[in-house]
Amino acid sequence: MRRAGRHRCGGVLTTTKQRLFMSLAQAIAPHLPYLRRFARVLAGSQSGGDAYAVATLEAILADPAALDRRIDLRVALYRVFLKVWQSAQPRVEAPVAPGQQDEGFARLEQLTPRPRVAFLLAAVEGFSTAHVAEALDCSEDEATGLLTEAGRELSQQLATDILIIEDEPIIAMDLEALVESLGHRVIDVARTHKEALEAVKRRRPGLVLADIQLADGSSGLDAVNDILSEAEMPVIFITAYPERLLTGARPEPTFLVTKPFSPDAVKAVISQALFFDRRSQQAGVGSVAEAS
Repeated sequence: MRRAGRHRCGGVLTTTKQRLFMSLAQAIAPHLPYLRRFARVLAGSQSGGDAYAVATLEAILADPAALDRRIDLRVALYRVFLKVWQSAQPRVEAPVAPGQQDEGFARLEQLTPRPRVAFLLAAVEGFSTAHVAEALDCSEDEATGLLTEAGRELSQQLATDILIIEDEPIIAMDLEALVESLGHRVIDVARTHKEALEAVKRRRPGLVLADIQLADGSSGLDAVNDILSEAEMPVIFITAYPERLLTGARPEPTFLVTKPFSPDAVKAVISQALFFDRRSQQAGVGSVAEAS
């Protein structure tokens, strides 16, 4: 009789565990496609990324407490993944076939590991700095530093000529100093629609930073549209009037920074704009980013 009792008790425990696993599986299932995408970008190949994703699920299956339910579930899932990636990378990484990596992956691999992870969490997964910190199990200050370092390293790889379209002299000076601190070159600062077009005729930029309300009442948006009708390049709008751009009445900007802005936000979006512009030239895809 005691044996039967123990058997029933074991059965109850097994059923409880099964229910817990089923509950966890249902909760994290919506996040798995995004985790696989992140893993693929981090590993540089689909096979390598899937190996990390499987190892993450196995880690949660072995110890459900590893998934910290006190924080956002998606962030908690990525935290487990990153711990697996850091500890098991040599064991689970799959070889990358020749020609399988594109230039974007090769560029990412040149970044220092933790800044690379922080950049991908923010740029690809859309994590806030607070969520980046939770996923990496570090302070927000450290996460900010990692994102800044990633931006600096990427800028060194992607240094380009930048046109600033801004009618406020102090803001223009701040942007110029910020851009140059990242290793880029400012080819001109235009205060009006006309000046912007003339600057592009003299020298084509690799990136445009543009306000939408200019000195003579002209529109930075019209200036950008005229510039893009002649040549393709990434554009970052830096404006105090984002509602004028996010109307849904026309194609909305890919990269938008709201005034007043933080230097770190602008640096991060510049790095993302240049990185994804190079990727889109190869793959025909883009990305959306917004900062404030």
